[in-house]
Amino acid sequence: MKVIAIFDIGKTNKKLFLFDEHYKIVREQADCFQETMDDEGHACEDLSLLTGWVRDCIAGLHAQQEFEVKAINFSAYGASFVHIGGDGAPVAPLYNYLKPYPAELQKKFYDSYGGEITFSMLTASPVLGSLNSGMQLYRIKEQRPELFEQIVCSLHLPQYCSYLLTGQKYSDITSIGCHTNLWNFSQHNYHEWVYREGIIDKLPPILPSVSVVPVEGPGGRLAAGIGLHDSSSAMIPYLESFQEPFVLISTGTWCISMNPFNDAPLTVAELQQDCLCYCSYQGRAVKASRLFAGYEHEQQVKRLAAHFHKAVPYAATVGFEPDIVSFLHNSGKGAPGGPAGGGALVKASVFAQRELADYTSFEQAYHRLIMDIMEQQVASTRLVLHGTEVKRIFVDGGFGRNQVYMHLLAAAFPHIEVFAASISQATAMGAALAIHPHWNSRPLPGDIIELKYYK
Repeated sequence: MKVIAIFDIGKTNKKLFLFDEHYKIVREQADCFQETMDDEGHACEDLSLLTGWVRDCIAGLHAQQEFEVKAINFSAYGASFVHIGGDGAPVAPLYNYLKPYPAELQKKFYDSYGGEITFSMLTASPVLGSLNSGMQLYRIKEQRPELFEQIVCSLHLPQYCSYLLTGQKYSDITSIGCHTNLWNFSQHNYHEWVYREGIIDKLPPILPSVSVVPVEGPGGRLAAGIGLHDSSSAMIPYLESFQEPFVLISTGTWCISMNPFNDAPLTVAELQQDCLCYCSYQGRAVKASRLFAGYEHEQQVKRLAAHFHKAVPYAATVGFEPDIVSFLHNSGKGAPGGPAGGGALVKASVFAQRELADYTSFEQAYHRLIMDIMEQQVASTRLVLHGTEVKRIFVDGGFGRNQVYMHLLAAAFPHIEVFAASISQATAMGAALAIHPHWNSRPLPGDIIELKYYK
């Protein structure tokens, strides 16, 4: 059986999938590793364990007889650099993107390059400290010049994983373009600071995301992809399956509305509402807005369960009741209205301020919770809809299985088709589809995405 192997490297779980030519998963394995400490005592990925795991898995693929591995690709979390020295091995830990960033150094940087607002608009990167991966290199240059000198090449994590197989060093636009502070979206090139500070000397050449490097395997040549940033990879099945403009709302802890058909520059107002841009595997800007709704839902359901003496999983059994929605709209139980914090979508909705004694049942209060979240969700999604002719909204992740959320979303956008979408392992699937022509002569199957329409 001809297969493609995909490494899907998450912060918690490291997975390996084999897809057949119809993009069905025929084998998978998952592992997780304990974190270690970096050279300053902060928790970080254990790079030696990860490196050994990738190499062992590749060796295992070469050794097995059941499948003929024709191609390999990688997806991994972003905002993480592996710094390579002259001998081809890492010379520094894989610093955690959650590591606190020195306030004085951050101020020095933005003061030098036009201020936070102007700089963020050009790079489509909100000010996020270490989560702006370019700032990690700037920090090393300023605070660890001896380490900076040792670095021959800095690879984002997906490209490092590919490097372990191919021995070739490349950059990829999906990693560079994800809130890194590195990319000037209006000029389609690195921001000038990358050249001024000598960072450009540490960055390998950019290769298209669909590129492959030929590698010799036991059964002949393999096509090895150069790796993709996980958020951009998860968008690929949708871009390959639908031609008309759409928005994808990816729901989990964060609800991220992504519009790959909106490449207008970010405005100050959009930045203040936590908008940013990703780069698609085609190199196009994908405007995105974020809402912390999954986390809020989780916290407030616990509060509801305690008040109404229900188990937390009971919330998943609540079906959509239009009569409850009508009653809540008409009864005056909607106050206080409007998003909390004067419209700041990165904050919680108003539900935390509501008195649960005002509601007669778990179901009634739960509908109010989702209505409050939906008020923010609609505002957040409209930020990326603006100026585009979007025909469809797809919702994947947890809220896609939430009947109340989906019906309210459909009601909020009556002129747009709203679907709950389900893809088995979308991130890994996207990494496989990105290099489809290099290993698979069959046409792309039409059943990659399972859809449920909400009218």
